[in-house]
Amino acid sequence: MKRILPVFLFFIGFIGFSQETLNAMFYNLFRFPSAPPANRELILKEILNEYQPDLFMVCELETENGADLILDISLADQPDVFDRAVFYPNTSSSTDFIQNLVFFNTRKLTLVNQQIHPAPYRDINQYSFILNTEEAETSPIHLEVFVAHLKSSTGTTNQQARLEMVEVFAMALEYLTNPNTYVLFAGDFNFYTSSEPGYQKILSEDNAILMIDPIDTPGSWHDSNNLKHIHTQCTRVSNSGFGTGAGAGASGGMDDRFDFIMMSQNFTTSSDFYYVEGTYKAYGNNGNCLNKDINNEDCSGSYSQILRDNLYWMSDHIPVVMQFETSQTFLSKLVYEQKPLVWFNSSSIGTDFIELGINTNRLSSESKNIYIYNLLGQQVEAIPINGNPFIRLDINGYSSGLYIIRIENNNELLKFIRR
Repeated sequence: MKRILPVFLFFIGFIGFSQETLNAMFYNLFRFPSAPPANRELILKEILNEYQPDLFMVCELETENGADLILDISLADQPDVFDRAVFYPNTSSSTDFIQNLVFFNTRKLTLVNQQIHPAPYRDINQYSFILNTEEAETSPIHLEVFVAHLKSSTGTTNQQARLEMVEVFAMALEYLTNPNTYVLFAGDFNFYTSSEPGYQKILSEDNAILMIDPIDTPGSWHDSNNLKHIHTQCTRVSNSGFGTGAGAGASGGMDDRFDFIMMSQNFTTSSDFYYVEGTYKAYGNNGNCLNKDINNEDCSGSYSQILRDNLYWMSDHIPVVMQFETSQTFLSKLVYEQKPLVWFNSSSIGTDFIELGINTNRLSSESKNIYIYNLLGQQVEAIPINGNPFIRLDINGYSSGLYIIRIENNNELLKFIRR
């Protein structure tokens, strides 16, 4: 039967191709889970059930318990099984431990590594994925996801702080070695205008990988009537009833484009993995809500009143979303193990030390050491694990260059650079 229906099978494949989508969402959760109201994981569940992201990127996550609430409750009704990256508190500040994280559809994505890039004020977190497709062994699609929460507030000092954080991201781009890597840079960037040096640095042609703004809408976004359809903050005119001080969140109504998902240019030129034009949205913004509550009755449109009520109560930001398609075929069921065995808790570039996280639940009884190799394949050092979930490598005495990390009796590898 298969021999006499090649044309039919071709069209079946073509139809299947149009269905191979990856939905992405970034959301500033606003000090989750401590900020009021209580049980926001249930509010978030309603929002996620409506959009059904495959890649869910967040900032202002306070604790590992908060991450588990999202995974176990907010994402419980998704069509596929979800997992998350390992939560690690903010290493860039001793006073504010809010952090970024990603959650992902395990049928479509495999997390192969994660690392932290310390930056002024807050970490920038990097997550390395491979798409779970039938072609992954011969033509893997690599997706690098960076999530950040840049310095807030107006003024040249804060603009400079945002630029310095973006420069950390730009440096990380220089060490992406997989050919045709696809990159997303998502976060609450706190930009008021496209002329800000941090925004311009993201788009700089000097970057190792060229990044673009999917909706390419330059201008002064703050309080702009012409650009009100892309505003993502603030969902509330007044923060009365949401606590006091910083815990109450922002107020003033919808008037800023603070939240972004930037993408590498190859999403616009590739036929293997590409952005679906017109799908980037400020999710819940009907384009008629300048300086109003997101759930104001005058802000009606394609986004429902129920959704906008949930967005009002969930956070002082709304999400941004976008969709991608691939010409490859996603697996019908999960065949890969999800959580990485070892990852970076520091930058993968250093002079004095490198910090590693270890998924001890995946260690076999024979995996007792971490081995470090140089590019000649020579073993430089063996470090006992001894059941420790975190390892600090002293590399001060290493020569400058690239090194390989391998755990005993395991084929997963990490690379780091000693400057």
